[in-house]
Amino acid sequence: MSAAQVDVNRHNFGQVYMWSVVTAGALIVFASLYQFPLHTLDAQFIFLCLMVMASSLIAIPIPWQYQLIGFALLGVAALLLYRSYRKKNPGTFEQPNLNQRGLQYVGSELVLVEPIEQGSGKAKLGDGVWKVSGPELPAGARVRVTGVNGTILTVIPA
Repeated sequence: MSAAQVDVNRHNFGQVYMWSVVTAGALIVFASLYQFPLHTLDAQFIFLCLMVMASSLIAIPIPWQYQLIGFALLGVAALLLYRSYRKKNPGTFEQPNLNQRGLQYVGSELVLVEPIEQGSGKAKLGDGVWKVSGPELPAGARVRVTGVNGTILTVIPA
């Protein structure tokens, strides 16, 4: 056997070995993410699997066109896996109204600063004044917030 044949075999062996490492790492990560809830998996384990896959891909020369196709396919696969995970484990949030400031005030009692005339007025809330809509009421009347329409609070007499 000539030296040229040994080098070719070594190169092919290296590529086969690297692809097997990449494939095994991907299978372990996807099987783990699909099988177990995400909060039970160790983040270091997932990071290690992804790093092994990434470092193996660096050693394999791949044309940019195939890299783009591979990225698209893996992106779609990751999206589908995430959607199936979210269907099984819907998120519960401690503060569901976190970025919906008006909804936080539903049920609160306010005092009108300006009377509600033609369905619109203003009420004091904390250190600010909010626009309110509801039945006609005089200034100083107490109202209760029943809903929100954009930045306008819907109120009824308290």
